[in-house]
Amino acid sequence: MAKMGGSANAWQGHSESKRVPEGVWMRCDGCSATLFRKQVEQNDKVCPECNFHFPVTAKERIRQLLDEDTYEEWFSELQPADPLGFDDRRPYPERIKAEQARTGLKEAALVGQGFIKGIRLILGITDSSFIMGSMGSVVGEKLTRAVEEAMRQKLPLVIVSGSGGGARMHEGIFSLMQMAKISTALGRYRAAGGLFISVLTHPTMGGVAASFASLGDIILAEPKALIGFAGPRIIEQTVRVQLPEGFQTSEFLLEHGFVDRIVHRRDLRSMIAQLINFAAP
Repeated sequence: MAKMGGSANAWQGHSESKRVPEGVWMRCDGCSATLFRKQVEQNDKVCPECNFHFPVTAKERIRQLLDEDTYEEWFSELQPADPLGFDDRRPYPERIKAEQARTGLKEAALVGQGFIKGIRLILGITDSSFIMGSMGSVVGEKLTRAVEEAMRQKLPLVIVSGSGGGARMHEGIFSLMQMAKISTALGRYRAAGGLFISVLTHPTMGGVAASFASLGDIILAEPKALIGFAGPRIIEQTVRVQLPEGFQTSEFLLEHGFVDRIVHRRDLRSMIAQLINFAAP
């Protein structure tokens, strides 16, 4: 019996030594395939089976789009305040600190300048990993300053939106007013002859979709991105109608004229460069 027990223990140890480390595999949200995580990451976080585009962080997006070591971040010193003393499950300042520690970001947007294939431009990105990329006062201020800098320096402007949270309820009307503030700045930029390319990714919703994300001179979208104001479930419950298949996807919006082109992530960098060159005087 002792000999059998030893054999069993040896088998158990062998099994544990062969156990696959946690995080090596992942499941695709598009086709449910089990994927090798490293392969997905090497493919710009796109499923090799069905081309489902996984969300990427703002820092990953910068690496994918810009020429290496050309990004210069602006306005990183801006920090959110707590104008309403908002407290749901935890005070708003505590939530901000927790998000900063978890994501390594100070807020849900990064803005700055960089180069795409040698073309200098102003870049803004909202990151859905930080309170769902929701737009508070700092996000609005950063994006507005980026627009103003693009106008002052006469540079093209690209904003990549990944905001599933829309306007940030924790800041109330201070958040909602950012929609008008950024839109007004974009109006001045357009009147001055600026080029604004808006890139919509999964998800782009709420006040972001209802303001600056929809105001691009050219609107690009990644495949199968969810884009809209209220989510489809809320719309169905409110108006009590069955929505069309694919409603609020980038494919549906392209068909109905809201989006100019759907671009695979691997082609986005080249497409932006081509559009800027085409629009150059």
